[in-house]
Amino acid sequence: MKFNRIRDLREDNDFTQNYVAKIINCSRSVYSMYESGKMNIPIDIFISMANIYEVSIDYLLNRTNNKKINE
Repeated sequence: MKFNRIRDLREDNDFTQNYVAKIINCSRSVYSMYESGKMNIPIDIFISMANIYEVSIDYLLNRTNNKKINE
């Protein structure tokens, strides 16, 4: 599954793939495969990305259009 929202959020924040890869502790090539859907994203990485972008995991997974976690 391709994750356009992950790419869009990264670009909206002017982050490079290399920058995000360093934050989540993986190589740029692995991060690129996550973004393109060529590799499954582990749940701990989804949690890290949700924290980086301050959005819900449901938003990252295209399950909702609400970026923020319901409080």
